[in-house]
Amino acid sequence: MEKSVFKSTNAMVLASFGIVLNIVAGMVVDLLSIPLLFLDTIGTILVSVILGPWAGAMTGGLTNVISGVLTNPKNIPFALVNIVIALIVGFIAKSNKFNYKIAVITGLILSVVAPLIGTPIAVYVYGGLTGDANDIIFTWLLTSGQRIFTAAFIPRITGNFIDKIISCLVVAFLVQRLEKTPFMKKVFNNA
Repeated sequence: MEKSVFKSTNAMVLASFGIVLNIVAGMVVDLLSIPLLFLDTIGTILVSVILGPWAGAMTGGLTNVISGVLTNPKNIPFALVNIVIALIVGFIAKSNKFNYKIAVITGLILSVVAPLIGTPIAVYVYGGLTGDANDIIFTWLLTSGQRIFTAAFIPRITGNFIDKIISCLVVAFLVQRLEKTPFMKKVFNNA
């Protein structure tokens, strides 16, 4: 096993940028109330593609802890979702060039896996209510007779199909552009 996930200062800078990108993009989308879009894992996906699954997992986990401390403690238990996203993306990107086709496939996988992990957390830790737009649909489904897991899962999977595919496509676009920059050449060579 490697001594350190981050072999260079450039890699640490990129991972830090990933954390900031997750938090800021998530806050902007939340402030603008854009439906079915979160963008709160885009930095995790970017770091996972460039630096690999373990650096992405650290980025994703730290994102939830930091945003939980700064803005909403309810984010902390969902660190597991961000870590699993990083591992899936990182291992896919290790064996495939992260182009648009792979980005869509990865986004589809994440669209199912993320709510499969996040829904039990939302249900068992918070009773299904997490303080986001999904709560409206959750409450409606629950009052219409759906079981609590189903009522919590349906809005999450719907939003994730849009969010995770768009996030992966944006990352594929960025990676194609960034690979040519001097900073990223150093990161790729040292990471």
